[in-house]
Amino acid sequence: MAIETILVVDDSATDRFFLTELLETAGFNVIGAESGEECLAKVAAKHPDLILCDVVMPGLTGFQVTRTLTKDATTAHIPVILCTGKSQATDLAWALKMGAKACVTKPVVSADLLSLIKTLG
Repeated sequence: MAIETILVVDDSATDRFFLTELLETAGFNVIGAESGEECLAKVAAKHPDLILCDVVMPGLTGFQVTRTLTKDATTAHIPVILCTGKSQATDLAWALKMGAKACVTKPVVSADLLSLIKTLG
């Protein structure tokens, strides 16, 4: 499956802006959401090819969003990459347990993220 549309989910407007600029410059269509709840609504309406989601957000966390998406047959095929401000092995392990394809640490390294997206497409 070719990845064309990416849903960027982060409660930080600054992080959303950075990731949107990075991904749009690389040729992707980007949809933004600022909460886990908004993410789930936009996934149902827009059907993105990939979700890039912050872990720590008010309301539903990135872990909860990922688990919800991967347990639903209509969205389980959409790869999720989680972003965390903490570089702990437990975050990666928990992300994978929830069904994420990867977990990257903030600040995101542009080349690494684009390379990861390429491997998922």
